Amino acid sequence: MNDNVSRETNDFGGQFLPHPLKTRIFTVANQKGGVGKTTSTVNLAAALAEGGLHILVIDLDPQGNASTALAIAHHQGVPDIYATLVDNTPMSDVVQAVPHTPNLWCAPATIDLAGAEIELVSMLARESRLIRAITAYEAFHTEKYGQPLDYIFIDCPPSLGLLTINALVAAREVLVPIQCEYYALEGLGQLRKTIELVSDKLNTDLKLSTMLLTMYDSRTRLAQDVVDDVKANFPVEAMQTLIPRSVRISEAPSRDMTVLGYDRSSPGSQAYIAAARELAYRAEGLAPAREETVSI
Repeated sequence: MNDNVSRETNDFGGQFLPHPLKTRIFTVANQKGGVGKTTSTVNLAAALAEGGLHILVIDLDPQGNASTALAIAHHQGVPDIYATLVDNTPMSDVVQAVPHTPNLWCAPATIDLAGAEIELVSMLARESRLIRAITAYEAFHTEKYGQPLDYIFIDCPPSLGLLTINALVAAREVLVPIQCEYYALEGLGQLRKTIELVSDKLNTDLKLSTMLLTMYDSRTRLAQDVVDDVKANFPVEAMQTLIPRSVRISEAPSRDMTVLGYDRSSPGSQAYIAAARELAYRAEGLAPAREETVSI
């Protein structure tokens, strides 16, 4: 069993982060590639877990990058989320504990997941297969660990196919990473239309609740213009914490680590810790009023 993080050694003022009233299920989506989607998923998850919360990451991208960053075995033959979606394997047989971070678990993706889009087409209730598996796993987790999951993050592929639709049906909230670069909002309209369609037809609880600005470079005017633009258009959804462009963030996955494990004192680590704190308190209506920008 995973142990709680020490109150004396965590980065949240020596206290645990608040538990949400019920499990918060986030789909992390953006069909635009290279925006920090997987990076944000694993680092937010790790930071929240270090705040004493129980966190599950579901790797729904056939590339398996989230599994790699969390040091989870995901070679061919390992029970993975494909087996759950296509073969009805219980998620309890798929989920692995993350070795370097207590309170954090991962349902890995293998290359088999690449064929799931085609195989799901002919299946009954094809859009709802993930939510049924998650519901069963939540009960299993609570019974086994004596505590419900606090957050579930579903890392999606950079597309709006059936895998992403399954993630949107399963989630209550959508978290969209947006890079502070030119054309940052390009394609967001299509994603919002997809979210609205899923909300109307399949999941009335779904909402686009959170936007996380990534790859922020305080030295450029363009980055600040993007921040201002996003916050003007999405004043409620845009997080105040900005994730900086950072070499350490880029290097960490090559070591099968989150940036928190790779270089805890780096600006990237501190930014994701700040973002995790903000995300946790947003659930309680206690979001920090000031912008927490970590510069490089």
